[in-house]
Amino acid sequence: MSVEALDRIAIPAGLAVAPALPDVLPPVKLRRGFVGFVRRHPTVAIGGGLVLFLIAMALLAPYLATVDPTALAPARRTRAPSPDYWFGTDMLGRDIYSRVVYGARVSLLVGFSVALLSSVIGLAIGLVSGFVRWADGVIMRVMDGLMSIPPILLAVALMALTRGSVQNVITAITVAEIPRVSRLVRGVVLSLREQPYVDAAVAAGTRTPAIILRHILPNTLAPMTVQATYICAGAMIIEAILSFIGAGTPPTIPSWGNIMAEGRALWQVKPFIIFFPALFLSVTVLAVNLLGDGLRDALDPRMAKEY
Repeated sequence: MSVEALDRIAIPAGLAVAPALPDVLPPVKLRRGFVGFVRRHPTVAIGGGLVLFLIAMALLAPYLATVDPTALAPARRTRAPSPDYWFGTDMLGRDIYSRVVYGARVSLLVGFSVALLSSVIGLAIGLVSGFVRWADGVIMRVMDGLMSIPPILLAVALMALTRGSVQNVITAITVAEIPRVSRLVRGVVLSLREQPYVDAAVAAGTRTPAIILRHILPNTLAPMTVQATYICAGAMIIEAILSFIGAGTPPTIPSWGNIMAEGRALWQVKPFIIFFPALFLSVTVLAVNLLGDGLRDALDPRMAKEY
């Protein structure tokens, strides 16, 4: 009831109305909408903007590239950056700018595919391992065995058994990343299954698959989303390493790792051959990591900030 309404009410004798309390704290101003979200989480805006720019560059590669990235021109080899060749040419006379633009397709495809596949498979394994106690020991021992091998070595070993292709690179890196995802999800599930609402669902006779899908799975999506961004960035680096050492994508497919591998012999005299693909790889990994850090802050209520 407002103060004006109290003034219009007849107050019995012997009673008094307490004065209104002053506003000690300033009113909370919530910034809503897109602008408010950007101000609260600038890293999401910066990282997301860079990622969208790189995705657009990869999709529009046929229109942004100046020439065919695989076209050979020995007469114009190792030319320095110029208005005709923005990033210069490599040892075979191929335009580095066009190859870098097309190379974004390989890196983004590998990163997003590995993040999606490893997240889905690792999520399923982690849910079963964390909630089904009898399966936990067997599954986690297998995952521990895979985690004992460094991801790059495991990927190299798997690539040695197959021929070089983008699909095989995605498969090899995915196998190396699944144990880490399943370990993360398992830890989250172990803490969630002790919550009162899970005990209530068990006491009510709810089946295990229903408990996992209704009560456990939704609470694992936030940390998994953040983890997927880090997996994406790591997969891009591993793909570049595999291509750099000749165990990744074939030389006929332009990728940032292949471009750097072809220019390493001329690094001291023609550094631009390696500089531009390395720069784009670094910016891409930085953008994905910024996006992951921003999502972590946005999805974690303990780190939320009100302005």
